[in-house]
Amino acid sequence: MNLDRYARLKSPIHRWEPRSKLVSLLTLIFAFAFVRHLILLPFMVVITAGLYLISRLPFGFWLSRLRYPGFFIAAMVFFLPFGTGETVLWQWGWLSLKQEGCEALALILVRFASILTVSLVLFGTAPIANSLKAMRSLGLPALIVDMALLTYRYLQELQEMRVKMQRAMQLRGFQRDRLTRRNLQILAQLTGTLLIRSYERSQRVYYAMILRGYGQEKAQAKKSIQDIDRFSWILSIITLTVAMTIFILELLMSR
Repeated sequence: MNLDRYARLKSPIHRWEPRSKLVSLLTLIFAFAFVRHLILLPFMVVITAGLYLISRLPFGFWLSRLRYPGFFIAAMVFFLPFGTGETVLWQWGWLSLKQEGCEALALILVRFASILTVSLVLFGTAPIANSLKAMRSLGLPALIVDMALLTYRYLQELQEMRVKMQRAMQLRGFQRDRLTRRNLQILAQLTGTLLIRSYERSQRVYYAMILRGYGQEKAQAKKSIQDIDRFSWILSIITLTVAMTIFILELLMSR
């Protein structure tokens, strides 16, 4: 849940002004999603790896965030090389490995890894609050920004509450490794209690926000484009140039 755990590191990406970084990296993500030709995949890998190295985020952080969505994607595309296409590369009995399926698999995996990595660079190199403020200054409605920030914080609270309850259960002799009917009942009770406690806590937080004036319109100072420093301009121009180059190359090769 701690997506911005390394937001206090020192790197060129961390120095990047949030608004320009948001626009530039989101454009790069859309450019990656637009790719359909295998010849562009090595360039995507090089660009993505370069961004991540420059950001100085730990490699373990990338692995931990890639694990669960990676399992999901792998399960979705595992049979793709065996069921898509007509050009057989290898065959053993009824099982055949096909070229078109392998190309589709490579395209999906590289795009997925590149988009996820750039997203981690985007949101992992600045506090979540700063990223949401940047979205707000770019025109995102204030209600959506508040909901996103509260949801992120609420999930953190939910995680802490779950850890405390599981630790208390283990101290009372609960062994979660055993898959028995009694353990399933206990886990079901844990889930229900967690939902009830989290709902009650959300109500208390909401009432506290109302007492502190939440919901009243306040004039906010808007930052102009002139507030972006020269260093951020340079990074943005380079990133946007790379993204537009990928767009143009993909369009040219599609003709």
